[in-house]
Amino acid sequence: MNQEQRDYFVHESAYVDPGAKIGKGTRIWHFCHIMAGAEIGENCTLGQNVFVAKNVKIGNNVKIQNNVSVYEGVTLEDHVFCGPSCVFTNIKTPRSAFPRNRSEDYIPTVVKRGATIGANATIICGVTIGEWAFVAAGAVVTKDVLPYALVAGVPARQIGWACRCGCRLAFEGNLAVCRECGRRYVKEGNQVRYLGEDL
Repeated sequence: MNQEQRDYFVHESAYVDPGAKIGKGTRIWHFCHIMAGAEIGENCTLGQNVFVAKNVKIGNNVKIQNNVSVYEGVTLEDHVFCGPSCVFTNIKTPRSAFPRNRSEDYIPTVVKRGATIGANATIICGVTIGEWAFVAAGAVVTKDVLPYALVAGVPARQIGWACRCGCRLAFEGNLAVCRECGRRYVKEGNQVRYLGEDL
């Protein structure tokens, strides 16, 4: 299928295997490789040198920056942002001498809607990163991240809460109003809930 017949863009240096599903308005840039069986939603952007393995599911409006490999077992929901050179894994005990390369060997990782993964962060397989969570650059995530949580460090630990717009929230008691966008939140135990209309 040539570029004129597609409703998405693929750079001439990129390769999309037959059997991959690509949504309308998505842009796939230089030196990317999308394997058969991968599903990418609408209006996504894949920067230079992005690899998407078979059976990966990527939602709508996802942005994946340069040099990211999304391996089998990873799901990225709508509006996820993956910073440059962030790393996903899919096996906890890899060995060259003892290959684990069957689909059932891979440990699922889910990045929920709206979450951000910063540049050079590493996501150890088997975790769920909650909706609108924010993983700081260089963090190593080894356990689940709560919705709206801001995590940083090696291993990653929660250091605060993040607004949907990405700014750090400052709570007064159980309430927070984002200083940038005015969105309001309430803290209930160790969870944060948005007090507005959903996207």
